[in-house]
Amino acid sequence: MLKNLKERIVGITGSISGVASVMGSWQVCHSVCLAIVALLGIIGISVAGMPLAFLTEIAVPLWLIAMLLLIVVIALKLKKNCVSNRMIMFNSGVIIAGIPFQQLQGFSALFWTAGGALVAVSIFLFAREKIGKNSKISKRSDSKRANVRKSNEKSCEVCKK
Repeated sequence: MLKNLKERIVGITGSISGVASVMGSWQVCHSVCLAIVALLGIIGISVAGMPLAFLTEIAVPLWLIAMLLLIVVIALKLKKNCVSNRMIMFNSGVIIAGIPFQQLQGFSALFWTAGGALVAVSIFLFAREKIGKNSKISKRSDSKRANVRKSNEKSCEVCKK
């Protein structure tokens, strides 16, 4: 029970990091806001202005929170080895793509490309593993897979407690 709670806390921390970094970017906030206005328009509700404009005022603090949470997740990975590399890669990509600083807006295409590439690679690696194309795992029998899962669970210090 306590093991599941600790795993969920680590997962939620990573998710909050990703969400906060996405909300930190003006372009992303603007796109989300326009999507909400469009969806409301489709169902017949007219909205004038930007319903999520308040997020632009707190973009930098949200991005900094996301960065801090990513650092915490990386520290957990280094100390306890309980965090997925793909999750760190995904969150790093989202944070890079969502850099909100005005001084760096000239490089936003570069940040979007680099961050998007990290996100795409992490999703590809996750999907490849889930589909079973990973040659190391797909060649093993079911009993050996169960043993691998058990040994992976044993390596996690946080999850043991």
